[in-house]
Amino acid sequence: MPPEEFDDLVDEVYFQERREDRKAFDSELLRRPLSVLPSRRPIVLAPESSATTAMREMQRQHRGCVLISEDGTQQSALVGIFTERDVLLKIVGKGRNPVELPLSEVMSREVEGLHVDASVAWVLNYMSTGGFRHVPVVESDGRPVKVLSVRDVVDFLVDHFPREINNLPLAPGVRATRAREGA
Repeated sequence: MPPEEFDDLVDEVYFQERREDRKAFDSELLRRPLSVLPSRRPIVLAPESSATTAMREMQRQHRGCVLISEDGTQQSALVGIFTERDVLLKIVGKGRNPVELPLSEVMSREVEGLHVDASVAWVLNYMSTGGFRHVPVVESDGRPVKVLSVRDVVDFLVDHFPREINNLPLAPGVRATRAREGA
């Protein structure tokens, strides 16, 4: 069956409800505050913490990044972020030993967090234009509150369109998998 016919069949079977009954993906959804996005408390470490400590915490908590604050707590200003990409490019790719390597040498500095009052549109814009998979959310004084991931945004959208997304059949040639990728 050609892909176009398959798409038409999916539309007929799964999207038969009347047009006015369907949720709309409109700018109102994007104007909602960041607080509507699912998130967890961030991992926050100090700049002098080792890269190994950060990587172990990321692995233990299944996270893709660590936020770095002046004193390693959420009570002081954000000074950097350390991500899976930093592990690959600044440690593994350079053949460096993470055991004695302080985060201050491998973290991304001058990271700009979004203010807690920002909207979903802002986090999407920031991720898209900056190429970021993780965006810190900060108070007006720069203290980190949480970190949002691409996964958080995807989960938010799936929660708003469960019937349209979760009920799709597998695409031709795609096998179902339950194994997670990465951290």
